[in-house]
Amino acid sequence: MPPLALTRLLDVTDHDEMDDRSPAVRALGATLAAVAGGVAVAVFLPSAPTARALLGLRDPGDITTYGVPAVTAIGYVVVALAVGSALFAAFFVPPQRDGVFDIGGYRAMRWAGRFYAAWVVCSVAMIALSVSNLVGKSVWSLVSSGDFFTAYSTVADARTWTVTAVFALIAMVFGRVGMHWGYSFGALGFGVASLIPLALAGHSADGGNHDLGANSLILHIVAAVLWLGGLFAVVTYALAAGRWRGLAVRRFSRVAFWLILVVGVSGVINAAIRVSAADLFTSTYGWIIVAKVVALVVLGVLGGLHRRRTIAELDANPDASRSLFVRFGLVELLVFAITYGIAVALSRTPPPPGRVRTDILPMEEKLGYLLDGPPTPARLAFDWRFDLIFGTAAIVLCAVYLRGVWRLNRRGDAWPVGRTVSWVLGCLALLVATSSGLGRYAPAMFSVHMVNHMMLSMLVPVLLVLGGPVTLALRALPVAGRDNPPGPREWVQYAVNSPVARVLGHPAVAVVMFVGSFYVLYLGGLFDVVVPHHSAHLLMNFHFLLSGYLFYWTVIGIDHAPYRLKPLGKLGIVWGTLPLHAFFGVALMMTSAVIAEDYYRGLLLPWNSDLYSDQRVGGGIAWAAGEIPLVLVMIALLVQWRREDAKEARRYDRNAERDHDAELRDYNEMLSALNEGKR
Repeated sequence: MPPLALTRLLDVTDHDEMDDRSPAVRALGATLAAVAGGVAVAVFLPSAPTARALLGLRDPGDITTYGVPAVTAIGYVVVALAVGSALFAAFFVPPQRDGVFDIGGYRAMRWAGRFYAAWVVCSVAMIALSVSNLVGKSVWSLVSSGDFFTAYSTVADARTWTVTAVFALIAMVFGRVGMHWGYSFGALGFGVASLIPLALAGHSADGGNHDLGANSLILHIVAAVLWLGGLFAVVTYALAAGRWRGLAVRRFSRVAFWLILVVGVSGVINAAIRVSAADLFTSTYGWIIVAKVVALVVLGVLGGLHRRRTIAELDANPDASRSLFVRFGLVELLVFAITYGIAVALSRTPPPPGRVRTDILPMEEKLGYLLDGPPTPARLAFDWRFDLIFGTAAIVLCAVYLRGVWRLNRRGDAWPVGRTVSWVLGCLALLVATSSGLGRYAPAMFSVHMVNHMMLSMLVPVLLVLGGPVTLALRALPVAGRDNPPGPREWVQYAVNSPVARVLGHPAVAVVMFVGSFYVLYLGGLFDVVVPHHSAHLLMNFHFLLSGYLFYWTVIGIDHAPYRLKPLGKLGIVWGTLPLHAFFGVALMMTSAVIAEDYYRGLLLPWNSDLYSDQRVGGGIAWAAGEIPLVLVMIALLVQWRREDAKEARRYDRNAERDHDAELRDYNEMLSALNEGKR
């Protein structure tokens, strides 16, 4: 740590709170990990022989048999503690005014770094154990025979854990070296990212309904990790008598309610895909689900009691009620560890044999669902399949925005109706693009995929940008005040003015991301590689939205952008991108090779046998549909330019009235002086 930063840390608190190597915190983390690992082994072990028989696997030896559930459970606990510590440093305690961590944030970030290091170790161990488990040989025999790396290349789980280890390593670096508040967002973001590959593997990623299964599991795992980790960070902060403990507890309490809701709903959806109600009490898989449900109900009850009793008392008498809060929190953490162990055992247990279909069609295996026929207008409009991630995001974004407008109206402040309409239409377009028949048919046909792409990268971002969400947030959210810790308004300000936003918001970067992705993805061969994977569809949709939003934020954004361009410069950017879109559409129509031919033919859709014609239709859509939004953007930009000129003219007139046209008199006097000089 730099000496100056250390001096500032020592100045803001007492030395008792400075002890970030508390044996009690270390012991608590180790206990939770050990309990989760022990429960996972105890619950899974009786069904391990049956699971291997159903999957056709050989016995890899005791180390792998015991190690896989134990290390997985321990890993999930330590990553939860790491993510929760980063979450705590980012949002639950304030930094100092210059952005350097206060002692609470510094302490949490150092614990995040240590727990991420443990997560890296667990991930690397799981690479070896995954290979051993699938091959049916011990790790030592694979290494000694020189067959390990050959086997590694054939085991998907091992590659998944490799990606997780890389993200965990990056998160660990953020946690270990960061002294500024902004580093906590990097530690939090990469920590959450390390969980996504695991959610996209396993039971939920295979067979029918794997789109719903994978999406629900992403929400389930991320929410559960934030729930456990946030509680751990708050309890250990209270244990250290942190001076912001009341604020931290209140903030976590607000977040915890929504995390409980997400965990419960996503868990029900995921379980309903794998088992029927009758299977719950007639199979090992069902009984483990019942045990997990009971544990989650207990956690919900404890959380409710915690919120009603101890948090209220903590606000009234912080010092006297701190020990009660900590004791209550420790019980809740212990139940959490047991729940994690049960959940890991569930993930290792095969579903009931009757629920594993053997008659699944190639279409259903690749898409996760069946299509009833060609994409008629009626099917595209009414054949909905709700996207749990982007559909939910559309609803949440709309609700949060409308709440901000309501808050302004209640305060008596006006907000332009046109902006509200634009934002609501953007959210509706996002919902339609991902959850209607368009979203259902997009993975199956290139032409529909291109409609989806155009909507997500052009139509939706244009409407959202014209809604001015950042401006609304800055007006609707209360100012924290000089001597108060930063709140949501300050978080928004930091986000839009952060170094990351400045890089992504640079016009050159925005244009390259927006236009370059068309050429790299489709004409560069990347689409052929990624299209079979559900994770790739999630990433593509996210990239389309992000790149489109950044581009339109730069050229027509109502919100303040990092780089303020003159209207003429914005028009130049728009005019420069028009031919690039046209060239892409024409190139797509003229290319002789069918993009992702193996994938589309593997779907065996009898009504989509002419892939080349469908691709030409997609190219025409990219050419025609891509021009329309850009023309609308140009019109909006001209309107904004005219309004700016009118505003400038009104400002000039007001100044002239105040100083009686002093500027005009000075100009006339200058001309007179010049005229006199010529005589």
